[in-house]
Amino acid sequence: MSITGIITAIVIGAIIGAIGRLVVPGKQNIPIWLTIVIGIVAAFIGTALARLFGVAQTSGIDWIELILQIVVAAIGVAVVAGIYGRRGVTR
Repeated sequence: MSITGIITAIVIGAIIGAIGRLVVPGKQNIPIWLTIVIGIVAAFIGTALARLFGVAQTSGIDWIELILQIVVAAIGVAVVAGIYGRRGVTR
């Protein structure tokens, strides 16, 4: 992977993570770097799911792939926010 590919993955991951974070209701107490990491992972998983379903290669913008990536990011943000938020809680 080239430097351009890494930078592109970070930028796309940040956008996907931010959109996923906006989709999840309520406040998520997770740092922005974790949102970016979740977005990068969600972008890869969403692309893999799109390929699995045969909708990764379309003419124009791959809307289905993008929606899959955002849904995966929203699920990831919700799960990580739940886990990360409980870290400091003692019982």
